[in-house]
Amino acid sequence: MTGIKEKLLPLVAPDLEKIEVALRNNLTPHLDLVRETAGHLMFAGGKRLRPLLIVLSARICGHEDAFVSKFASIFEFLHTATLLHDDVIDGATVRRGKPVANAVYGAPVTVLTGDFLLARALNIAAESESMRIIKVVSAMTETISQGEIHQLIKKGDLNFSEAEYMAVIRAKTGVLIQGACKTGAILANANEAAEDALSAYGDHLGLVFQIADDILDYTADTGELGKSVGADLREGKLTLPVIHALKNASPEDRARMAAIITNTDFTREEFDMLLGLLDRYGGIAYAKDVAAAHVRKAKARLTAFAPSQTREILEMMADYALNRRA
Repeated sequence: MTGIKEKLLPLVAPDLEKIEVALRNNLTPHLDLVRETAGHLMFAGGKRLRPLLIVLSARICGHEDAFVSKFASIFEFLHTATLLHDDVIDGATVRRGKPVANAVYGAPVTVLTGDFLLARALNIAAESESMRIIKVVSAMTETISQGEIHQLIKKGDLNFSEAEYMAVIRAKTGVLIQGACKTGAILANANEAAEDALSAYGDHLGLVFQIADDILDYTADTGELGKSVGADLREGKLTLPVIHALKNASPEDRARMAAIITNTDFTREEFDMLLGLLDRYGGIAYAKDVAAAHVRKAKARLTAFAPSQTREILEMMADYALNRRA
């Protein structure tokens, strides 16, 4: 899969450069502290997946103009806001390989900076003068908040089901990726069939991206992941590998897993024991299979468009989303 990344990056490099410029030009806070706090995370090496999807979705529908890059920046602002808030809520310590913003600037400044980014995103969305776009963006912020609350309610719940997990990740992660593809089509004044195809592609891609991220919590090291390995588990978040293994484990092994999961101070040895149980009951393999099925569904929706380099890039992004190392 390294070959996919090496092939993909040169194809999107010009778009990523424009997105970086747009992010810096459109952040525009009145206070340097807000810029510094937002930039601590925003310019620490994010993939720019969401703004890139807007650019590509508009392009595959035949639309390009200067406003697309500016509009695309709002999805990075929204994404950064959710991460800033998440790290405060979860008590995280590391994000993208560096201390979380709230460890550097304090929780109050970090939360308020996240609020600023949400407001800035809505402000730029309003510049589109499209009520459909404004409704999509505002609805996303509602959905993300409710997804976070749903996850918080289910924190540490050993009976958290796969269906509930899928609903949470669709709300927390998928909606931003789906919304990026959908609004790209709306900006392009695409027809209903093209908009529906891109929206569905984004829905499947969002699920792939989050499931892959959850797998990495058990397969990557801290350097690759950019955050502490096992962080999701310490925060009481049950993800698909664990959910599947718990469902299929023997009563004795389920009890062993439960003892580790419910202890936020589990040791490295206990974590390794859990990894062994995930392997025994196929938790990681099952999660990969579920994600791979969504990759296929995402790529299938792109057949609504004629073959092109843009379509090829979107197909490659689906493959990369599953097989990345960070």
